[in-house]
Amino acid sequence: MTWEGQQVTVTGAGGFIGSHLVEYLAGEGARVRAFVRYNSRADQGNLGFLNARLAGNVEVDYGDLRDEDAVRAALEGSAYVFHLGALIGIPYSYRHPRDVVETNVIGTLNVLQAARVTAPTRVVHVSTSEVYGSARRIPIDETHPLQGQSPYSASKIGADKIAESFHKSFGLPVVTVRPFNTYGPRQSARAIIPTIISQGLGPHRIRLGSLSPTRDFTFVRDTVRGMALAAGAPQAEGLEVNLGSNAAISIGELVTRIAGIMGIDVAVEDNDGERVRPVNSEVQRLHADNARARQLLAWQPEVSLDEGLKETVEWIARHRDLYRPAVYQT
Repeated sequence: MTWEGQQVTVTGAGGFIGSHLVEYLAGEGARVRAFVRYNSRADQGNLGFLNARLAGNVEVDYGDLRDEDAVRAALEGSAYVFHLGALIGIPYSYRHPRDVVETNVIGTLNVLQAARVTAPTRVVHVSTSEVYGSARRIPIDETHPLQGQSPYSASKIGADKIAESFHKSFGLPVVTVRPFNTYGPRQSARAIIPTIISQGLGPHRIRLGSLSPTRDFTFVRDTVRGMALAAGAPQAEGLEVNLGSNAAISIGELVTRIAGIMGIDVAVEDNDGERVRPVNSEVQRLHADNARARQLLAWQPEVSLDEGLKETVEWIARHRDLYRPAVYQT
């Protein structure tokens, strides 16, 4: 499909993935309403990194997902809705589960209720691989059991099921995409790859939690391309679709890979107390089966892990002032 002239709403637009999606859609000619959580500084988050030439295609709309009137206004007139808005910090969800549930579950409900009124062509609801928990079988396809191993993952399971129910109950044209461990420029040190890189740019002393869990990493431009394809794939309506690389790497191996790209020798301190998840909450294995995405969306990752890591290292090195390597960011 062509995005030229299409009116689109993106919730969570100031976030890491959201800002890249806004950039992609605006670059393709869409008129993007970027819904950003209000604060008194009018902070647009990562939208501040967008190319100035795209400014005419992006309208920033401030509000809160928990405010149903604000959400409905944000969706008004949009043919496509990408719902990325969420509180995503797993350690934060241990401390403030109510905040996470209200934003992620009630916020999603508000988006779906608004969509019933505004009637977009497609709602792309963005989930997470965390809903699968630690893999019971490898690779993980969309029929894998859902396991709430943190309040965050439980809130996303709830949001996914509400989206599913709105499709089945009201015929709402929803597709749920589940990205696996997206990484790239603009990602905060809440995530593992920026944590490793930002610490590696310092005294080469890297403090982490467990090194044994495995993850399936997908570069952010591949992820947002998959989301855009999901919006235009009729056969995906009502389904869940994994966006992953169909490969996995342990955190320990990832450190070695990044250190090699950076050309440094690192000392790794693992099992750092505040960085280790509760034992039954740790997701030990994530490894996507992306067959459904290949079949229904004609999508597969184009950026290799080494290529994506190199670009991410270069971006973080240019923006070191955004990172505090000595502080554990939750």
